[in-house]
Amino acid sequence: MLEQYTVYITLILILALFTWGRLRYDVVAVIALLFLTFIGIVPGEDAFRGFGHPAVITVAAVLIISKALTNAGIADSITRGMARINQRLVIQLATLVAAVTVSSAFMNNIGALALFMPVAIRMARKSNKSPSIYLMPIAFGSLLGGLMTQIGTPPNIIISLYRAEAAAAVPFRMFDFTPVGAVVALAGFLFIIVGGWRLIPCRKGRVSPEDLFEVDKYLTEIHVPEGSKFAGKQLIDLGRATEGDIVVVGHVRNQKKLPFFSPYRFFQEDDNIIIKANAEDLKEFLDITGFELTATKKLSAEDLRSDEINIIEAVVTANSAVEGQTARTLNLRSAYGINLLGISREGARLRARPDQINFRAGDVLLLQGRIEVLNEVMTSLGLLPLVERGLRLGHPRKMLLNLGIFGAALAGTAFGFVPIQVAFMAAAVLMLLFGAIKLRELYVSIDWPIIVLLGAMIPVSEALETTGGAEAIGAAIYSQAADFMPWATLTILFVITMLLSNVVNNAAAALLMAPIAVSIAAGMGVSADPLLMVVAVSASCAFLTPIGHQSNTLVMGPGGYHFGDYWRMGLPLTLIIVLIAVPLIMLVWPL
Repeated sequence: MLEQYTVYITLILILALFTWGRLRYDVVAVIALLFLTFIGIVPGEDAFRGFGHPAVITVAAVLIISKALTNAGIADSITRGMARINQRLVIQLATLVAAVTVSSAFMNNIGALALFMPVAIRMARKSNKSPSIYLMPIAFGSLLGGLMTQIGTPPNIIISLYRAEAAAAVPFRMFDFTPVGAVVALAGFLFIIVGGWRLIPCRKGRVSPEDLFEVDKYLTEIHVPEGSKFAGKQLIDLGRATEGDIVVVGHVRNQKKLPFFSPYRFFQEDDNIIIKANAEDLKEFLDITGFELTATKKLSAEDLRSDEINIIEAVVTANSAVEGQTARTLNLRSAYGINLLGISREGARLRARPDQINFRAGDVLLLQGRIEVLNEVMTSLGLLPLVERGLRLGHPRKMLLNLGIFGAALAGTAFGFVPIQVAFMAAAVLMLLFGAIKLRELYVSIDWPIIVLLGAMIPVSEALETTGGAEAIGAAIYSQAADFMPWATLTILFVITMLLSNVVNNAAAALLMAPIAVSIAAGMGVSADPLLMVVAVSASCAFLTPIGHQSNTLVMGPGGYHFGDYWRMGLPLTLIIVLIAVPLIMLVWPL
């Protein structure tokens, strides 16, 4: 009993820390694992066995394959035709949501969403509509699509392999999830398109990034006069001269715009520089440097672009390298040659000094830099470029080759010839050898916080089972529903798991609820399959909050959503799914 209570308290603290959000969930999971190991509940020799678990290997392989398929141009070939979509809003939404839903069934749902977000934003701006109308539907579509296959979402992979371990049966196969998942996804799709999108608050987004960040208001061209004490000095010296928020974004010499320059480029007399600053900081800067205002025309964001320089919007993804950092701590200018021109959060431009603001997941950044540098920085820092995203043309032979490799892995798993972790890791290695993905990209494509979370939480989940804690919770749930029909027990399990997945990572929710589901099945004297399917479906139904799934977080900034916006469409969608999924699971997987 003491061990049970210790595990319960540990799990309560884990959930509290997940909800609090100050510590990243992978760190919380590792702390919990170490605590249970030090007090002897998790044997020391088994503490890190979870990192070799088939579910962990499979999730990593799926992420690699998703990136390789994107590199091959397969996904972009789908988006290329969307430029010609009818301008009617319902047709646009139907096309986007359908494309995201189908794509996320066979690739990482974050990757599917990231692929179609720029398309959705481009449509919104072209139609002069708010991006908020488009982005939440495709975020929810990415979650719905993941329900349809074994690889669509980590909870499905976890539940599939847990069935083999706990229920002494073969794992669920690739399309065992499809009869329930496809019907639920179709019902969710129809709800969103028929009228669900009307429940989304229309946040009045601007039609261009320049409007959103008000760049034009803060651009000034100034002149370096003869005899200036800063003539012959470097840009970095200007930064040291003032404490104001001054960003040098352009350099003109002999009436010729020079490419974006490093902090160590020298100024000359009669040079002009374009800076971004508010009136107060500008006055202080001119007083200190002795530079002069020029009688130039009104500047716009186009003056900051050239053949080599571009301005792009990028959204901070969950668990990216910049989350919790500032432009100053990251040394964006000196280390990457990137200017941060503005930050938007929940659809509003932040007025504080950009270089002192801690970045959050969902923030939209306006960045300026060399085109090739921007592309590299997006990948290394974990930022998702919006709108200004080129499409890969792809090579037909490579596309067919990679599709063939992926199809072979699907077939091998679907027919039970090869374990899923072996089939998909083999596919990832073949794609690497045939050049679909580079070795560096391979490691970058893996969502390491998810991998660490899974590896750490698997032993914690097992501790819940070995101490009898899962059995006790299962008995309590079953006793409350014993006087009702069996569907009531499944509904209670569905609702509990769904609510849990809206405040913690869905993989963690599946790991915690799977042993409880098996215990409930044992208490009822029925097959564990329908209860495990309940956990798989409900763990991916995080439609009520922006923190329940990374897809929801990713659209929060570009869509200008507030925390409470999600439940407006998410709550009726959740109720529809509960009403459809529970009886359908009982039909396909009888008790």
